Amino acid sequence: MLVDKTEYLTAGVHIGMKSCTPYMKQFVYKVRDDGLSVFNLQKVDNRIKIAADFLSKFDKIMIVSKKENASKAIREFADAVDGKAVPGRFLPGTLTNPSYKGFYEPDVIFVVDPLIDDQSVREAKKKRIPVVALCDTFNIVRDVDLVIPAYNNGKKSLALIFWILAREILKNKKKIKKYSDFKKTLKDFGSD
Repeated sequence: MLVDKTEYLTAGVHIGMKSCTPYMKQFVYKVRDDGLSVFNLQKVDNRIKIAADFLSKFDKIMIVSKKENASKAIREFADAVDGKAVPGRFLPGTLTNPSYKGFYEPDVIFVVDPLIDDQSVREAKKKRIPVVALCDTFNIVRDVDLVIPAYNNGKKSLALIFWILAREILKNKKKIKKYSDFKKTLKDFGSD
């Protein structure tokens, strides 16, 4: 595993929702008595590794989230991997309108929640830009190319996931040799 299992559990990465879409069922370990789905941590860890390997192949990563809980984590992630963070509202035309002053052409787009960040997903699809997304059990993944199953609402969960991804991407790109070379902490990513 990329981090100790207890770190995932403490951050709540494994927590799902009461509703579960058919695609997301493959990542669910069990459904609790109260109806809450619980992710299989081994599968979550494996998907984070696959996503890090995939994202390492790109230079221009754009990370998008309307969620307030994610803004610090995505800013730190973008800073660590020399990407572009778009916290808050994603303005229409950012990917599709070259005359718009905020126009940007990323190699890949990463969204925290494909339901809430649907404008960026639609534009990426139009421009044939690959989409990576953090998806909870209720998410529909129709236009997502790579799904990372995880609790995408919690500040601690998001901080841990983005911290791991940033570290793994830098290691894959040979910008750090070993984990101890990664100087950013979980606190930097918003985990209190």
